[in-house]
Amino acid sequence: MLANMEHEIYRQIEETKLLPLYTATDLSCLDRLEEILVRNEVRFIEVTFRSNLALDAIKKLAQSGELIVGAGTVRTLAEAKSAVENGAKFIVSPAIVPDVIAYCIERDIPVFPGTATPGDIQRATEYGIKVVKFFPADIYGGLKAINALSGPFYDVKFLPTGGINEENFMEYIQNDHIVAVGGSFIISESAIKKDDGKTADKILKTLVDKMRS
Repeated sequence: MLANMEHEIYRQIEETKLLPLYTATDLSCLDRLEEILVRNEVRFIEVTFRSNLALDAIKKLAQSGELIVGAGTVRTLAEAKSAVENGAKFIVSPAIVPDVIAYCIERDIPVFPGTATPGDIQRATEYGIKVVKFFPADIYGGLKAINALSGPFYDVKFLPTGGINEENFMEYIQNDHIVAVGGSFIISESAIKKDDGKTADKILKTLVDKMRS
């Protein structure tokens, strides 16, 4: 079975260009998180399984329907299933996880498997996947690596994360081989908690304004 690359989420993420990676340790920040993302028209959030509140956060953020909520750092089939049951609309993994990919394809759920080498990318394409996470981007050569890999994998696009920040993100999103960039630099719980979201809102607005200028 092959992935359905016509899924609306692929188009929406390519339009948005920013995929915030968010690790929840305090559920009281989620209302402010949603408010800031909606105000800045970044309606995506990837909640990572790096805390034991991941499922609670996915469920709460998915309830309003204002955001397209996904699960990140998904390493097992059990995590993928529980994320989807709690409202996740897409799945991001740090590596090629066959069980997770098969589950997502079977249910027409967009899945972004983590890749770093030509072998990884080839494995992803064998499932029909044409958009892969490239992680950790800075360690594995960043834009130079993506440009080189795009030679043989001319029909694949990349969603890089790792080492991307407010200083270099524009170089990435201006590259034709890249659908969007991910990272906690886009919005984070610590920035929200600092001053009830003022700093977080300012950071996100600056990123969005840079993209539109």
